Amino acid sequence: MDYVSALVPPVVMAVFFIGLVRVIVKTQGGAAKTKEDAAVDAAIAAEAARGGSAAATDA
Repeated sequence: MDYVSALVPPVVMAVFFIGLVRVIVKTQGGAAKTKEDAAVDAAIAAEAARGGSAAATDA
């Protein structure tokens, strides 16, 4: 029965990870996509107006 107790944690983590990925994929797009895109564009514009970050200027 030691093998069962050794396999339970990875299996549980895998199930939760798969669930997380499914939620992320299902919530992409939809009615809120335009609002989310606008928020990201505003954050990028604000960062550029501030002078940008080192990470943004490296690319």
